[in-house]
Amino acid sequence: MRVIDFHNHFYPPEYLEALRAGPSTVTVWTDDDGNPVLGYPGDYNVAVRAHRDIAYREEVLARAGVDLQLLTFTTPGTHVESPARAVALARLVNDAFASLAQSRGARFTALATLPLNDPGASATELERAVTQLGFRGAMLFSNVNGVALADERFWPLYEKADALGTVLYIHPTNPVGVEAMTEYWLMPLVGFPWDTTLAAAQLVFSGTLERFPRILWVLGHLGGAIPYIAERLDRGYEAFPECRAHVRRPPSAYLKEFYYDTVNFDPAALRLALAFAGPRQLLAGSDYPHRIGSLGSMLDSVRRLDVSAEDRALILGGNAARLLGL
Repeated sequence: MRVIDFHNHFYPPEYLEALRAGPSTVTVWTDDDGNPVLGYPGDYNVAVRAHRDIAYREEVLARAGVDLQLLTFTTPGTHVESPARAVALARLVNDAFASLAQSRGARFTALATLPLNDPGASATELERAVTQLGFRGAMLFSNVNGVALADERFWPLYEKADALGTVLYIHPTNPVGVEAMTEYWLMPLVGFPWDTTLAAAQLVFSGTLERFPRILWVLGHLGGAIPYIAERLDRGYEAFPECRAHVRRPPSAYLKEFYYDTVNFDPAALRLALAFAGPRQLLAGSDYPHRIGSLGSMLDSVRRLDVSAEDRALILGGNAARLLGL
């Protein structure tokens, strides 16, 4: 049974070196354990060994029984930089990912990162990543410096993604309203799933999915609250004319076509997502190597689901393989 980890993160060493060389809005320092720390407006990330050492990471995956990881970038993303610098860093990251996929393709593939504060340049980089580097799509952040993904300024990117039939994977970032989430790590614990939920609802109600039907959308962290509140969104569709202005079907009809990674290791939450979207829409994910990620919990939570062996195989790797054309 092939295991593919759809949700995990890696900082190419070339990117870390570029940040140190500057210019950058990201500040890099070293913690007491020798790990680079990336400080950026509103947050910071500690780049532990597995975030940046691909050989070590490969050893960890072999021990854990994970066959393949889909590498993706993580916060802060390149869009926190100036547009020109964002383009340069996105190209650098994507070239590094492509090199890893070529040299270690038995264990790793990747999605592109994009300079999202320049939608036109993002469309160009997506095309390069798909047609030249062999990627299946890209990771987006749930908002871009406070701008919603449903904003029309991103249509050039979606037009390109739709023409190419690519995967667009939504991962959260600093949420709207982050000022209320500065204590107790509430930003990643509450704000991240909230911002994913908001992004998905806006994309549906704005008609973005209607306009670009060939894009394959994926939501991180089990879709935030989407499986839980989809019925409420449908009631809004029935009650408010504004909620029907750009769509022809209830929101849940679109949301069931999204893919959802399993980075919520609560069996009850997984069962709800499974009942909502079905076994062909779930993708195993670990959030490795972030502190609240876990390869073991990814595997254990999926294996504990009361599903057929066929459906379990789909969730653990079959769906990802189909989605990524592997």
